[in-house]
Amino acid sequence: MKKSFRQEPFIPYFILLCCTSIVCIFLLIILFHIFSKAIPVLSWEFITSQPHEGMTKGGIFPAIIGTVMLTIITTLVATPLGVASAVYLNEYATENKLNAMIRVAIRNLAGIPSIIYGLFGLALFVQTLHLGTSLMAAGLTLGLLSLPYIVTTTEEALKTVPNSMREGALALGATKFETIRDIVLPASTSGIATGVVLSLSRAAGETAPILFTGAAFYVQGIPGNITQEFMALPYHLYMLSTQHQSIETVRPLAYGTAAVLIIVVFVLNLLAIVIRNKYRNNLK
Repeated sequence: MKKSFRQEPFIPYFILLCCTSIVCIFLLIILFHIFSKAIPVLSWEFITSQPHEGMTKGGIFPAIIGTVMLTIITTLVATPLGVASAVYLNEYATENKLNAMIRVAIRNLAGIPSIIYGLFGLALFVQTLHLGTSLMAAGLTLGLLSLPYIVTTTEEALKTVPNSMREGALALGATKFETIRDIVLPASTSGIATGVVLSLSRAAGETAPILFTGAAFYVQGIPGNITQEFMALPYHLYMLSTQHQSIETVRPLAYGTAAVLIIVVFVLNLLAIVIRNKYRNNLK
């Protein structure tokens, strides 16, 4: 009886290990396929030069800059609104049907396909607010797409803070706002920052929302302001892979663009890990 008790935990551990190994193997196969095709075109010139000769030669510098600018606008739009909404829901909102419906709506919005956000952004920002197809309209659309994820992850991070910390601060005479500002938010910063960065890395790879709101197949140079159209890595990859008149000719460039996009998303995810570890160490 004692022998079977010791051996039983090995079975679920082995199953989990096998599942994880299968996922990692497929991931490595995909990465190997992409980077093996991309290596011939990956160079400093490819990253820093403009595309030319009908996109059959040149680099992806405008697409990289457009993606960075788009991510910055998305961050400025989604982060304050998402964190503030989560603070209200977790710290101020009472348990009633209205707030329960709000939470359900937020979680449902997180599951809506990104193409729906693109159509909504087209109707609201491009046509109704007359922003036109522009960097601003695309950034606002991606901001709306990121909001449900940021609200959900921030609320979960706030829930990890023990109530005893809140009660201790209130007992010492701090107001509720001061308690949230000085105790709750610093204690949950690692979870909030991780959720925000991961949400933004997902948004940086989206094609459908920017397809209708501002991304262009080719733009000379980089956008001079946020009211202009722009190039972005995911849309550029989509056009090279499916819409170009010489798909076979530009296929190496498509693989190179995919590799750069993967690297950008990887860097953002790595940044999330660094921020999380930094704030955890500071909190300790």
